Amino acid sequence: MILTIILALVSNVFFAQSAFDKFDGQDGVTSIIVNKKMFQMMGSVKVDANDKETQQYLNLIRKLDNLKVFTTSSDKFSADMKLSAEKYIKSAGLEELMRVNDNGKYVRIMVKSGTNNSQVKELLMFIEDGTKQNETVLMSLTGDFDLNEISILTDKMKIPGAADLKKATKGRK
Repeated sequence: MILTIILALVSNVFFAQSAFDKFDGQDGVTSIIVNKKMFQMMGSVKVDANDKETQQYLNLIRKLDNLKVFTTSSDKFSADMKLSAEKYIKSAGLEELMRVNDNGKYVRIMVKSGTNNSQVKELLMFIEDGTKQNETVLMSLTGDFDLNEISILTDKMKIPGAADLKKATKGRK
C-alpha cells in the first residue's frame, strides 16, 4: 500500500509538467519561460506611487503563476506545436475567445475562465504565420488575472503576438 502511494505521488510530479515543455531546449525553438517565483520577485519591486502604469503592471505580475512562450520557423516544430495545442485545448476545457484567419496568418486565443467573465485562470494563444515571416508562436499564461489587464503585460514584456492579444481583450468585460 505504501509503495502504491509513493508511485502515485511520483507519477503526479512527472505529469505536472506542461503539455508544451517538450519544446523547451529544442534547437529551432526559442523559449521564454517565467515561473511564479520570478513573478513574485518582479512584483515586489518598489516604484513611484504616481506611476500608475507601472503600478498596474506590478499588480498584474503578482497574479501570475507561469508564462511559457515558444516560437519557431521550423515546419516540423510548427506542425508539432499546432497538434499539441489542439490536443491540449480539447483536454483542458478551454473556450475560444478569438480566432482570426487573415492572409495566411492564423491566430487563436483560448481561455479558461475564472469567477467572472473577465477573470482568467489560463490563456493560450497560438499563432501560425504562413506569410513570409513563417513564424509559429505558442503562448501559455496561467494565474488568476483579469483579461483586460493582459495587454499591459504583453506590451511591457515584448511578447510575440501582443497586438493580436490586445485586439482580443479590448472591450471584453
